[in-house]
Amino acid sequence: MAVSPSSLSASDLSDRRPFFTRYLDLTDRLSEVVFGLIMVLSFTLGAGLVVKEGQEAATQMLLSILGCNIAWGLIDGGIYLLTCVFDRSRKARLLQSIQKTANEADALAMVGRALDDRLEPLTSPAERNHLYQQILERLKNVTPERARLKKKDFYGAIVSFWLVLLTAVPALLPFLVFRDRFVALRVSNLLLLATLFLVGYRCARATHNNPWIFGSILLLVGVAMVGVAMALGG
Repeated sequence: MAVSPSSLSASDLSDRRPFFTRYLDLTDRLSEVVFGLIMVLSFTLGAGLVVKEGQEAATQMLLSILGCNIAWGLIDGGIYLLTCVFDRSRKARLLQSIQKTANEADALAMVGRALDDRLEPLTSPAERNHLYQQILERLKNVTPERARLKKKDFYGAIVSFWLVLLTAVPALLPFLVFRDRFVALRVSNLLLLATLFLVGYRCARATHNNPWIFGSILLLVGVAMVGVAMALGG
């Protein structure tokens, strides 16, 4: 039976989103892709000497790229899980502190410190004070959430892993298409740099900035970061 959009709850609508967008917001997804691209570029931009050594050396380089991104994807997924636990624990401690505070003015100040950054541009002081008083009344009867991992956290870690891993595809694919290793390397670098620019372009579109300027800046910053990493032996 078909379900009309008006009868769907917010959770139902969120479940209809693609897997990659359901558990990580746009900023986190773009960050994962940028980190992965910079890591791959640190291999490929200076790989001309490696390719000259022959097919075996080029193959070893590609395996290193894949292995590095797999390792970083696992690390990033683990960091994501730790961040989820830390954030949940921080919110629980804040709630406990608010509930234990006998002075209502101090409790309101705690609520304000937690929410002012988000609400100050949108509300007046009087509106915020009234809202914080309502929030405080609700918080008095809320049980602090245990700082433990949830299923959605593991899904978010999986998304982080795959986003980092998939950034290796533009580097590896040309070596499967072109027989000439030098041509493959040049195409690989071009694809990686173009992808980095497109990530910046997409981020700017989402934040209502100039996509061409932002994409170009991200491209230049990414290349500069790769240069620093290579200079330091990375």
